[in-house]
Amino acid sequence: QVQLVESGGGLVQPGGSLRLSCAASGLTLSRYAMSWYRQAPGKEREMVATFTTAGGKTNYADSVKGRFTISRDNAKNEVYLQMNSLKPEDTAVYYCNVQTRVAYWGQGTEVTVSS
Repeated sequence: QVQLVESGGGLVQPGGSLRLSCAASGLTLSRYAMSWYRQAPGKEREMVATFTTAGGKTNYADSVKGRFTISRDNAKNEVYLQMNSLKPEDTAVYYCNVQTRVAYWGQGTEVTVSS
């Protein structure tokens, strides 16, 4: 059974940083394309950062380029999202996604950027 568990969300002031983690079980993350998405209140879910292939080419939403970095630790079977220079508009629930023949999602971790 595939399970993705996100962690690391919380309340942070504008300009601050957070590091989100996604721990996978039931599949090997390094074999698949995987992404971080987010969904703000009243808005559609959007892609934030992705490994476009198992080889690790990355892609970012324009709104986070230069501020967010996606990475992974194959030995731990985890993927991360380092978020720097956070803005109030980054407030959302962040989800880990792995794309096999089926799309798997975590339960989400909430990020609130507010003073």
